[in-house]
Amino acid sequence: MRALFAAALTLHGLIHLMGPAKAFGLAELPSLRPISPAMGIAWLVAAVLFLTAGVCLFAWPRGWWAIALAAAVISQGAIVSSWAAAKFGTALNLLVLVGVVFGLAVEGPVSLRAQFEQQVDAGLARTAAAEPVTEADLAPLPAAVQRYLRGAGVVGQLRPQNIHVRMHGRIRSGPNAPWMPFTAEQFSFFDQPTRLFYMELSEGAWAVQGLHRYVGTVADMRVKVAGLVPVADAGGEAMTVSETVTMFNDMAILAPATLTDPAIKWAANEDGSAWASFENAALTVHATLEFNEADELVNFSSDDRSQLSADGKTMRRMRWSTPIAAPRAFGRLKLSGGGEARWHEAAGEYAYIEITFDEVQVNVRQR
Repeated sequence: MRALFAAALTLHGLIHLMGPAKAFGLAELPSLRPISPAMGIAWLVAAVLFLTAGVCLFAWPRGWWAIALAAAVISQGAIVSSWAAAKFGTALNLLVLVGVVFGLAVEGPVSLRAQFEQQVDAGLARTAAAEPVTEADLAPLPAAVQRYLRGAGVVGQLRPQNIHVRMHGRIRSGPNAPWMPFTAEQFSFFDQPTRLFYMELSEGAWAVQGLHRYVGTVADMRVKVAGLVPVADAGGEAMTVSETVTMFNDMAILAPATLTDPAIKWAANEDGSAWASFENAALTVHATLEFNEADELVNFSSDDRSQLSADGKTMRRMRWSTPIAAPRAFGRLKLSGGGEARWHEAAGEYAYIEITFDEVQVNVRQR
C-alpha cells in the first residue's frame, strides 16, 4: 500500500511538470491555456513537493504527510488557474489528502508512534555510570544461571542501562485466527523499570498500530486501526502485573546481565531449572527459567500473566511461556535469535506470536 501511494505521489508530481513546461515554452501542450511564469513556478514547486513526499514516505515517514499537504494545497491553486484542462487533478489531490489524514494519524505528533518516541527520549535523557559485571556478581545465583550468563558473554561487559531491539514476526488473536505479519521496535530501561513496545502489523488491507507501555508500576496497551480507530485500550492492575512479567522475560532473554539485580530472588530446582521472583516496588512476579545441556536458556514460564480477551476489555490469569530460539551474536553478547510466546489454555497450549530479533543494542545514548 505504501509503495502504491508513493507511486501516486510521484505520478502526480510528474504531471505537474507540464505547468512549467508550458509557462516557459519548453513544450507546446495545446490542451493547456497559457500559463504565467509565476503560475509556472507554482506548478514546479508542487511537482517538487510531490516527488519529495514520495521519497520521504520511506526516508522520513514521520514527516512526509506535511510535505504532501503543502504539495496538495499549492497543486490545487495551480489546477484552479487552469481548471478546464487540469480539473481532473483535483481527484488526485483528494486522494493525497486522504493519505495525509492517515499519515498524520499514524506518524503525526499525537500518534501512538509519537508517544512512543517521546517516552523513549525521556528515558534516554537519563544518564548513569555503568559498572562492569564481575564473577562476584554471579556468585549468589544458581549454578545454571551463572553458566548461562557466562555463555552469553556478560562478564566484563557494562551493566545494561537500556536496550533497543528491532524485530519482526507474526501474531494472531487465537489458536484458529489467521497470522498477521508485524514489525516492532522496543526500548527497555533498567534504572527505572520501563518497557516501551511499538508494533505495526497488517490485518487484511488495514494497517494496525499498537503501543505497550510499562513505566514504573503502571502499564497500558492501546491498539488502533489506521491510527484512527481504537480496537483495544487496556490498563489496570492485571495489565501492570502482566507487563511486569514481560519486563522480567525481556531481562532474561535480551539483557541477561540484569539477572544479577538484587530485586530478583533465586532458587535452584532439582531438574536443573531455576525459580525466580522479580520485585518492582510493591509488585512481585514469579517465573521458571529452563536451560539445556549447553547452558542456554530455552524457556521462560510464569503463572502471573493474564490473557487479554478478543474484544480487548477483560483479562484472565493464564500460564504463559516463551520457548526460545538458539542464540547468535549481537555485538559482544550471545543472545537468543528469537522465539515465541504461548498461552496454556485448558483446551491446549498454542503460540500466539513468533518473533525474530533483527537487532539488539545495549546502553544506547541517543536515537
